[in-house]
This record gives sequence, C-alpha cells and structure tokens, in this order.
Amino acid sequence: MNTVLLEVNPLVLPSIGLIFWSAVSFIILLVLLRKFAWKPILTAVNEREESITNALNSAEEAKKEMANLTSSNERLLNEAREERDSLMKEAREMKAEIITKAKEEASAEGERMIVNAKSVIETEKKSAMAELKNQVAALSIDIAEKVVKGNLSEDDKQKQLVNELVEEVNLN
Repeated sequence: MNTVLLEVNPLVLPSIGLIFWSAVSFIILLVLLRKFAWKPILTAVNEREESITNALNSAEEAKKEMANLTSSNERLLNEAREERDSLMKEAREMKAEIITKAKEEASAEGERMIVNAKSVIETEKKSAMAELKNQVAALSIDIAEKVVKGNLSEDDKQKQLVNELVEEVNLN
C-alpha cells in the first residue's frame, strides 16, 4: 500500500531533482531576462521617465511663455489704447481748430462782404444823387424856360427884364 500512496500523491513530496532543475531553469531565466529583458525594460522606463520630465519642463516653459505673452499682449493692448486715446484727442483738437478757422474765415468773409456792400451802396447812392441832380437841373431849366417864355412873350416884359439884368450886372 505504500507504493500506492507514493504514486498517488507526488505533489506532496517534491523530488530533489525537480527542485534542482527548477532552480537551475529559474536562474537561467533570470540571467536571460536580465541580459535581454531587464536592460531594454529599464532603458524604456528611463526613457519614458526622461520624456515625461522633458514634457513637464516643456509644459512649464510653455506656461511661462504664455504668461510672458499674456503680459506682452496686455502691454501692447494698453499701448494701443493709449495711442487710440492720443489720436482721438488730436482729432478733437484738429476739429476744434478747423471749426475756429472756419468761423474766423466766415467772419472775415462776412466783413469783406459788408464792406463791399457798403461801397456798392455808397457808389449807387452817389450815382443816384448825381442823376437826381441832373434831373432836377433839367426840370428846373424846363420850368424856368416855360416861365421865361410865359413872362417874356410880351415886348414890354422883355425890355424890363433886360434892364433889370443890366442893373444887376453893374452892381456886382
């Protein structure tokens, strides 16, 4: 019966040969793994760690660069606002200057027109006065001629007028 028990339960008592060959294959496996697997695995892990570190450093640099760009953009935006305000102020000043010049020119032109109008009015007034004098003189001559014709139509009246005129000439 003993033999049956030993054959039936070989797992319970492993044999020394099995342990030896298991240890030898384990050691060979470790050597092979160390030679062919551990170095590439460790190299890959180190490369991965290095790439992660580089990526983190790049991300940190990008973050700093973004902060610099943001501050630079803010500075440029502020400069643009200041320039816009300056241009708007300059435009307002130019507008006020143009309006002032236009008012001055309009005032000067108005004064010039008034002076010209006064000159034209004065010339027309003198012309009208001269024409009026000429008409009055012509009218006076016509009236005097009619009066003289009426008064001098008789011979006695003509002689009397001639005598009066001669006396007046002698007195002067």
